Amino acid sequence: MKNIKLFLLAFALLWGALACADAGDDEYYYEDEAPAEETYSDPEESVATEEDMPEDVVSEDVVEGAVCIDVTGQIMQTLEDGGASTEEYADESVTVFEETPLVTYEVSGDQIANPSLEDVPAELEEQQSDEVTQEQIWEYYAALIPADRRNNIVQYSIFTDGVDNTLAMVSQTTTDPYTWALQVDIADTANYYSLTYTLIHEYGHLLTLGPDQVTPSEAVFNDPENVDILNEEANACPDYFPGEGCSMPDSYINAFYNEFWTEIADENMEISYEEDPDVNQELLTAFYEKYQDQFVTEYAATNPEEDITESWTFFVLNDKPAGDSIAEQKVLFFYNYPELVELRSVILSNLCTAFPK
Repeated sequence: MKNIKLFLLAFALLWGALACADAGDDEYYYEDEAPAEETYSDPEESVATEEDMPEDVVSEDVVEGAVCIDVTGQIMQTLEDGGASTEEYADESVTVFEETPLVTYEVSGDQIANPSLEDVPAELEEQQSDEVTQEQIWEYYAALIPADRRNNIVQYSIFTDGVDNTLAMVSQTTTDPYTWALQVDIADTANYYSLTYTLIHEYGHLLTLGPDQVTPSEAVFNDPENVDILNEEANACPDYFPGEGCSMPDSYINAFYNEFWTEIADENMEISYEEDPDVNQELLTAFYEKYQDQFVTEYAATNPEEDITESWTFFVLNDKPAGDSIAEQKVLFFYNYPELVELRSVILSNLCTAFPK
């Protein structure tokens, strides 16, 4: 159990308190999980009635009367292809390497309000003032995820780090460990296939790390750089400690960790001690290749938090697998929870109707 705590501690120090992901190999989603943006020609209508379509193009994925025309398939194909670049803000004269906050909104239910603007360089003012795109992104997220399943989201922030880097992330707010913020890079949002995958992935972090699953550690929250406090909190936790606090005994992530990570945690922990980011990534890649049949994506091998969230995203967007590999068994894990099966159905139904035509 102590090794588990050290494993978590090392990742907490290495990756910080953010729950995020990238795109493509560098993450096509969140932090480095959002599939690198790709430009698609105008897709056909993403929602139609069965009568509107020839039999040979009607998707088998029929949810509450809406027929998705291969939307989920296109999303997964984008992931497989590694994504592609977003053109809308791909101005070669604008180079951003660090995450630059642009604007933060207050969230109340489905509504965003009271935007707070940051001081930004002149070349980012266009993105900062693009309220139409900012509102469209939020409205799409709110349409996908039921309001009662995201009521701990109280902030919505727009940032950028340039094209094809971090697409989106979630994290605890800076004022309350029980509330969370959604952050999206406006430069990477034109491709709705990648955006959809990323938003579902990021919701997976809220689902598995939120205060109803992981009791927030106020000691860590108030002094996140204090290694001694982090160690004390981790050692006092009888279950999995993802960094935000101690997971509850019956939480999704604690069950997932106990079922799939106990035999490989120590090996992964050693990688987390490597401070050189390039060497660290090489070691993670080697770790993934060694246990490739255990992970749905390479990014999932980062740590248990990303593993459960990637597996969650595959659970939502793919058909039920046979369970022939550990990776498929991780997807099947979610079918053990009727409330998550129901939530999957709702999200798919919402996707079929909300995906841009």
